[in-house]
Amino acid sequence: MALENDIKSALVRLKKGQSPGNREILQEMSVGSDFIMDFWKDKYLANYLALGGSKIKFLTGRTGSGKTHFLEILSMEAEDMGYISVSLSAREIWIHDFKDIYIAALRQVNLLERLQRCSHEVIRQLGYEPNTMPDDISFADYLSSQGKLDPLTKREIREQLEKLFLANPLIDNNFALACALLTGGILGHPTLEEASRKLLLQWLEGSREAKLSSLRRLGLSPSKITKYNARHMLRSLVEVCCLAGYKGLVISIDNMEVLVGVDNAETMRYTRLKREDAYESIRELIDEIDTLKHTMFVFSFDRLLIDDDTKGLKSYQALWMRIQNEIEGTRFNRFADIVDLDRLIDEVYTPESIMKMSTRLTQVINRLDEGATPISLSTAEELHAKSRFGKVSLPRRVILTTLQEGAER
Repeated sequence: MALENDIKSALVRLKKGQSPGNREILQEMSVGSDFIMDFWKDKYLANYLALGGSKIKFLTGRTGSGKTHFLEILSMEAEDMGYISVSLSAREIWIHDFKDIYIAALRQVNLLERLQRCSHEVIRQLGYEPNTMPDDISFADYLSSQGKLDPLTKREIREQLEKLFLANPLIDNNFALACALLTGGILGHPTLEEASRKLLLQWLEGSREAKLSSLRRLGLSPSKITKYNARHMLRSLVEVCCLAGYKGLVISIDNMEVLVGVDNAETMRYTRLKREDAYESIRELIDEIDTLKHTMFVFSFDRLLIDDDTKGLKSYQALWMRIQNEIEGTRFNRFADIVDLDRLIDEVYTPESIMKMSTRLTQVINRLDEGATPISLSTAEELHAKSRFGKVSLPRRVILTTLQEGAER
């Protein structure tokens, strides 16, 4: 029943020109993305990011070119390779304030779960195996039940927490202390009251309810998290994730075309000043990307964000000068910061690959719906010839034609 519902839901989404929204179905019907995805996996995920580098990419293309599809595949591949994937939409968060991006990433990362894994490192450093610890009591309670929670052991726990977080130069001091206190609470020493735990989490999430005076009583000397220090907080978050055993973060932000107000369904409206603040925030991120470690950002948008000279990226020269591809070669440059899926499709897709995509899509849909049929070679050749014209991109044309031919039979 679950698979049946997934296919029905995927079919509805595909007919609307959307990604199917199911990982298994997404992988089955993917054709053509390997050309760039395998390159990113090899050059960035397996090497550059894992070794401490950070990268920003921009993904564009016409409606239906597969941008969201590509981001979902990237998310799966990144997680399979040991990264934490964060998927955001500019329709749901404000882009002009980097604090909103940081908070959304923090929530998706689920910090307490990552700190749970950090606590396992402390347990190992004290000579115990986390997997053998009881699930229903804390590490400190376990030691106490064994008569081993003496003052020297308590001091060693505190020293290991300090070594793990506070001695790390890549983590903000207050962020480090907050994580040390929260991890101590997980371990059972130093003890952390529930009110203090909530206060620390409120501060980390930039909540106005977090009183700085109360935080000072816990030993912090904090300031409010703002768009000016949020990048530093994000760097701290990434480092904690690495301490928890992950290779880093891959953060995608889809639907950036809402900046120019082209999405009729979007609820956010950007004034000129907010739009310029968003462009400036991205410009600052580019200039400071080397201060981040193990992090990849992918901004995705309809190509109108490039083509609109009055509201789009070109309207903010300080940003456009940093991201434009200096040399436009005849062949697709996989190192380019701007990845144009329309150009990629022109180079990678053939009538044969179009037929393969249609066949895979048919197999997925016809498990339940019987509403699709593979397109013929002549139809594939016709779609390929027309792919450079019109507002709708080739992958969506293939999907709609596959569904339409099935409906006509």
